Amino acid sequence: MQQKKLHKTVETITSKEFNSEKEMLIEVLNQTVENEDINITGGRIWKLDKKSATYKLLYQVGNVEKIKNNFKVKISDYPLFDQISEKRTILGDEKNEVLREKGILKYSASGVGSKIKLNGKSYYEYLLALNNENVNEQLKYNLSIIATTLTAKLKQQRSSKKADFLEAGIDKAREIQKSILPEHEYQFHEYDLFGVTKPAEIVGGDFFDYLEIGEDNERLGVALGDAASKGVGAAAEAMYISGALRMASSFEIKTASLMKKMNRQINKIFDDDKFATFFYGELSTDKSGLFLYSSAGHNPPFFLKKNSDEIIRLYPTGPVFGPVPNAKYKVENINFSGGDLLLIYSDGVTDSANREFENYDDERLIKVLIKNRDRKVKEIALAILNDVIKFSAGGKYSDDKSLIVIKRCENNH
Repeated sequence: MQQKKLHKTVETITSKEFNSEKEMLIEVLNQTVENEDINITGGRIWKLDKKSATYKLLYQVGNVEKIKNNFKVKISDYPLFDQISEKRTILGDEKNEVLREKGILKYSASGVGSKIKLNGKSYYEYLLALNNENVNEQLKYNLSIIATTLTAKLKQQRSSKKADFLEAGIDKAREIQKSILPEHEYQFHEYDLFGVTKPAEIVGGDFFDYLEIGEDNERLGVALGDAASKGVGAAAEAMYISGALRMASSFEIKTASLMKKMNRQINKIFDDDKFATFFYGELSTDKSGLFLYSSAGHNPPFFLKKNSDEIIRLYPTGPVFGPVPNAKYKVENINFSGGDLLLIYSDGVTDSANREFENYDDERLIKVLIKNRDRKVKEIALAILNDVIKFSAGGKYSDDKSLIVIKRCENNH
């Protein structure tokens, strides 16, 4: 399951009214285990007991033998607990003999909620542990997304629901955000580009950018980011990511290093309930039409060859920015021929819903892209955006919508 989709799944579960935090955590865990797309076979919720310096079992579900209710594990017995505050999610071999006898041989846990000081160190108030046939990096990434989303929801519930924003402050935020976005249309050697963003509110968490790289502008960086929230907070996160990208790109570092550095910085600066998806690629003057790209959990852009209706999806090459500070990112590539198209978009496009709560989805987007493939990039982009807006008119769910269309001129092969 895509990480952004997993985030929205957990958001949907937690959008209901619950009588307690425990009830909400249990519901998320139960539905996570039942969801075949996530591939989780069981799990446990632990709560920090500050007085006894232990984590007490709050709830358990799944296909392993049940642990005794209110079972406790001492923090001093698990040095890995000290790493959770820093790394959010950890994997390891289970050493507790009682748990091993129950068939729990691998350890996977992620911190949820606020951090509490204990003996000079910080520990999350809840731990979410999941079982899977393979305790691997993918489980780690999925667990981090679930824990991050739950933490955000807990913070929302505990904070005041009153929003006392000064209109002048919001207007200023809008002006700043507009100032960091590039002009919609851009031409780079043999390529035409058009980008556009439409926030769900006055300001939003999406952004895109074009970055000229090298003394002779022999490369062009193309980026689209999506902070996983809406409104003023998301706009601030988007502006920070945009600024970090421009600063990092000025040093002309390689794409994999750029992604790794940005992820670490976002992990350091953002609250631990925040994350962002991000797609970055580079066009060049290379005659073969080489396009190098890396994706931090972003929904796959669509690559459409001129003489084919087959869509090539550019899948993520690493996890979303934020929850996993030491994540690595691969770099992949495609080659543009004359007339080839690339559509980069945020999930606010495909997740837009109509009155019947039906999503716009990938297939509708692909149909509009293919139908308009022979038009100019601006016309293609606006045709897509208008179709999405028309489809979702009257729908209750709305998210920021952004897209970039790139096309190589047809007289170049």
